[in-house]
Amino acid sequence: MPYEAVDFDLIGNVAVITMNRPQSANALDMTMGKELMELSIECDENPQIRAVILTGAGRFFSAGGDLAGFSDAGDNMSKVLKELTVYIHAALSRFARMDAPLITAINGMAAGAGFSMSACGDLGIASEDAKFTMAYTKGGLVPDGSSTYYVARHIGLRRTQELMFTNRVLTAQEALDWGLINRIVPADKVMDEAMSLATELANGPTKTFGLVKDLLLNTFSDSLETQMEKEARGIGAASLTEDGREGITAFLEKRAPVFKGK
Repeated sequence: MPYEAVDFDLIGNVAVITMNRPQSANALDMTMGKELMELSIECDENPQIRAVILTGAGRFFSAGGDLAGFSDAGDNMSKVLKELTVYIHAALSRFARMDAPLITAINGMAAGAGFSMSACGDLGIASEDAKFTMAYTKGGLVPDGSSTYYVARHIGLRRTQELMFTNRVLTAQEALDWGLINRIVPADKVMDEAMSLATELANGPTKTFGLVKDLLLNTFSDSLETQMEKEARGIGAASLTEDGREGITAFLEKRAPVFKGK
């Protein structure tokens, strides 16, 4: 189906979602929010999709929420923001809970909700020209889009506080040094690197990846014993999958495994 604010491509087993409002710095409006939610469900439900890339069109990853549209809402601004966050947060929840790993390919400035979304992936690849800033409190607003969850986990509370209270701008190198992203590549290589990594992951044990994602979501909230019990259940469940059996057999036969995502 055609989309208005995003592009969606399925290349082999890799889904590529591109926020496509370059004339507005890929600002998140209601249409984009709804379409991201729809696509997150597609990525969660479609067994053909075994890795996902999220990126932006043009020079920006995303400049965050569409402030001009929010302002036009006047006294209804709070209602508009609450509705938009329903869609954005539902999308991010599906991305977190789906089996397929999510790679954020940060091609340019990531500000506000764009910063939040840059941090939500399982792996992050950034252009050497990318910059990161929270920007929310600069506009008198509160962070959303999962940033108060993911950013603190990636870089620690103190650094998160600095970013959210001062709106400091991080370079790509600083983001890498702080642990916000995994790799920096030349600007013209971002998608090539993301696609190479996504293809590698798409050939992996997809169901097992989903179990790993679930374990890591709870690592800072569950007790040691609870986490170990979940690990026991997870490794048991993984051993019963087709890929789990293939992985063990391939190891014993001293050959590379051939995973099918099952």
